[in-house]
Amino acid sequence: MKVIFLQNVPNVARAGEIKEVADGYGRNFLIPKKLALLAIPSATSTIEAQRGITERSQAQTEAEMTERAHQIEGKEIILKAKTGAKDRLFGSITSADIASELQNATGQVVDKKKIELAEPIRQLGSYEVAIKLAKDIAPKIKVIIEKETG
Repeated sequence: MKVIFLQNVPNVARAGEIKEVADGYGRNFLIPKKLALLAIPSATSTIEAQRGITERSQAQTEAEMTERAHQIEGKEIILKAKTGAKDRLFGSITSADIASELQNATGQVVDKKKIELAEPIRQLGSYEVAIKLAKDIAPKIKVIIEKETG
């Protein structure tokens, strides 16, 4: 039985794929749970149209991410923090701090989960930080931690 998968099914197929599956598996599991449709010509043409729309939107999203990466790439962000002995910070600089300062500096909203820090920053100095916007798009910014005066 040929079916068109509507959702990703682990170890079987991804959404939008057309695959041959066992009759019982398709009839008793995939179709009732709305994971797949029977592959009839009208359903196939509908899925092909949706796939085209999805590919175009993915290309547009990737273009937008590339544009954002060019705007962010190479930016310098200066954060001020209170320090103790040997220039160690009280607390630390986290990805959330970097995200909020990046938004203030560039106007670009970046999710703190996309900022790749191996560990929170606890020393004064200059650090290079990658921001993973998409699979292959990761601009780097320079984060400078300075002593807060006052």
